[in-house]
Amino acid sequence: MKIGIGLPATIPGIEGKRILDWAKKADSGPFSSLTILDRLVYSNYESLITLAAVAGVTQHIRLMTTVLLAPLRNTALFAKQAASLDALSGGRLTLGLGIGAREDDYLAASVSYKRRGKLFDEQLETLKRIWSGQPFGDNIGPIGPKPVQSGGPEILIGGYSPAAIQRVGRWGNGFIAGGRDPQGTRQFFQLADETWKAAGRPGKPRLVGCFYYALGQDAKERGGAYLSNYYSFLGPMVEMMINNLPITIEAIEERIQAYADIGADEVILWPCTPDLEQLDQLAELVR
Repeated sequence: MKIGIGLPATIPGIEGKRILDWAKKADSGPFSSLTILDRLVYSNYESLITLAAVAGVTQHIRLMTTVLLAPLRNTALFAKQAASLDALSGGRLTLGLGIGAREDDYLAASVSYKRRGKLFDEQLETLKRIWSGQPFGDNIGPIGPKPVQSGGPEILIGGYSPAAIQRVGRWGNGFIAGGRDPQGTRQFFQLADETWKAAGRPGKPRLVGCFYYALGQDAKERGGAYLSNYYSFLGPMVEMMINNLPITIEAIEERIQAYADIGADEVILWPCTPDLEQLDQLAELVR
């Protein structure tokens, strides 16, 4: 099983230089992917722009969104941005895509929150058409550049509704589960596999799990403060997330093994603290 690491780009107050230093350090280690979370109404760095900057200071590690809120973006422009990032990074882009659960992001983008699922379905179809080199529409030519990866960047579908799982079989290369514990994730991995087979797809879907962790001095307090801020809209559920937060290397190792036990192909470690030193500890664990 591969192990990736998240960027600290959603931690309030993080400087751009720290994000790039983090990326360079991760690229020199054993990590499979470097990932980023996505929000609009928050003080985070924009996902695709950040990954473009990261692409310029890395050479090997894959770049992944976990997950990008696709319906917030104009589809044609998004297709061009993603294809450009894929080309500039040498085909290292993976798009974890979903619709999100925060209405304020949609209000800020002037996009219908209630129609976000339907918009996403339409988007997925259009993205595939653009990346295949077909004209955008009647009297509108193709939109380039051509992605390095044939047919466009790898797409992992995120979400826990029946509609989200069905998208895996129709449009995705796999499924990404964000933030749930391994046992809660198991059933969605199974559903994704069943949907894949029902759609007549060859092989199997790529299954990716993600979890938060915190390391360093006052890890639980600092990590808890970040989660409380980022997930304030969840109310009392945040306390459960904080109580389940791994704050030691041993606890992180156990969580990684739990994802391996349910058949994950890759697991992503999302940081709640921005200390660069933790990458050395995690690199030793991965090795």
